Amino acid sequence: MSAVNTRTKLSTLLSAWQAYCNEPHFDHFVEFALGVNSLAEILRNGSSVGLARISQDLEQEALGLFGSPESHPISPLARDQLAGHIDGLVRLLNGDAPSERPDRREHTGTPCPVNRQPDLFLVSDSQQAWQDLQAQLGYFGLQVQRLGWQALPDGSRAIFLLDLGSGSDWQQALAQLRRRNPASQLIALGLDSEFALMRDALRHGCDHCFPRQMSHPAIVAHILELQDSQQEDAYRVLIVDDSVTAHALIRRALAEQGVETRALTDPAQVLDALRDFQPDLLLLDMYMPGCNGVEVARIIRQHPEYLSTPIVYLSGETDLALQVEALRLGGDHFLTKPFNPVFLNAIVKSKIERYRALRRSMLHDSLTGLLNHTSSKSQLDMALEQCRQQQKPLCVAMLDIDHFKQVNDRYGHPVGDQIIRSLAWLLKKRVRHSDILGRYGGEEFLLALPGASLSQGFAVLELLRQDFAAIHHPYGDGYFQLSFSCGMAAFPAISSREDLIQAADDALYRAKRGGRNRVECA
Repeated sequence: MSAVNTRTKLSTLLSAWQAYCNEPHFDHFVEFALGVNSLAEILRNGSSVGLARISQDLEQEALGLFGSPESHPISPLARDQLAGHIDGLVRLLNGDAPSERPDRREHTGTPCPVNRQPDLFLVSDSQQAWQDLQAQLGYFGLQVQRLGWQALPDGSRAIFLLDLGSGSDWQQALAQLRRRNPASQLIALGLDSEFALMRDALRHGCDHCFPRQMSHPAIVAHILELQDSQQEDAYRVLIVDDSVTAHALIRRALAEQGVETRALTDPAQVLDALRDFQPDLLLLDMYMPGCNGVEVARIIRQHPEYLSTPIVYLSGETDLALQVEALRLGGDHFLTKPFNPVFLNAIVKSKIERYRALRRSMLHDSLTGLLNHTSSKSQLDMALEQCRQQQKPLCVAMLDIDHFKQVNDRYGHPVGDQIIRSLAWLLKKRVRHSDILGRYGGEEFLLALPGASLSQGFAVLELLRQDFAAIHHPYGDGYFQLSFSCGMAAFPAISSREDLIQAADDALYRAKRGGRNRVECA
């Protein structure tokens, strides 16, 4: 969650609320509701689950009072209650912001500075119960501080791992912790997988429950997912409507959510706009001079590359039979004008999220979430061309887990899958968002570092090799350790993508023949 974006959204919300208090017109309340919706969305996408919950409650309260122009101004009692809830959220958001913690390494061969503040608090009265979990989290660069149930902080925005099995009256202690730390994430550990226990944990303030039988690697996986703050590109929406006024209303509503828009009044330009703008969703007016929205949708659906692009109709048409027919002929949803801008945002974002999830499933490996084989090569082609134009180096590494067949034979394929995920998590935590990271096949990974020379890349991979070799992979009552071998090559010494991968692969096999657990350069 960006502190700057949060402050901007909060400022917009407060300005709209002040405008409504000064002049209680419906239009001002619309702006306020959009501001609340926008702030709630950015908090939902951040890591402060408690703050997101509070903002969502405010959003629901605002939507309940939305009504129509005739229902405004709202009653003095409702206004005072709303003002109190706004003040409460403002106080929480204006507290000491958490410092930014760099969790990725720059490609200079040295680690980023480590933040002294812990990433997680482990709340347990047992000294030994979760030591293995602490060690596992440490392998991935996460610092864990253990606290007793009698020494809990106030006003924190951290992640709390709560050993509920070590507290006698944990329901009361949990509720108190939630009240004192509304912006934190609370995760229950050590509970038996029973309906009543989990209901009570969630009811008293937990955001997640990890049952007692959940393995430590699975717990680590969930925590790493919660820690992953990678930002997606802005959503893009193409508006096709002959009304300039409609364009302005829609674009204003979507801009509050950071959605990029492009508007057309001439539907004949839609194919060119699709190719140029590459939108995630289209908003089509149902009736336009010389062409209607259904005809536009049918033309779009003739092109295979746009078959899955969501299409939402906007129209004053209320005939249900016509709406159903429009959906059958290429549309995905129907919104009736005049529309509630908050509802428009919700529809647009939910459709785009599903669309992008579908695209991700096509481009990413299902086991690790990394780029798949084809996507890795495609991304490498683009990065290579960019480095060629900017006259920058680019380093390519091929990694392969040592003796992986023996892991599958001895411990089973589920453990083997866990090992592959562990290396994927480690790599994701340590590389930049601009780097290319993919599962190339089986237990082999491709990593491309734009802007890094061969020597810089070697330093990065050498640190990764050491860190992966230090991980204790639990099995039964014990653990085992593994290593990976790596081969590297670099542009501009090698100029084509095929030759870079081949050279790195040759160096990888040289590392294997040289004894494994080592990095070799082409």
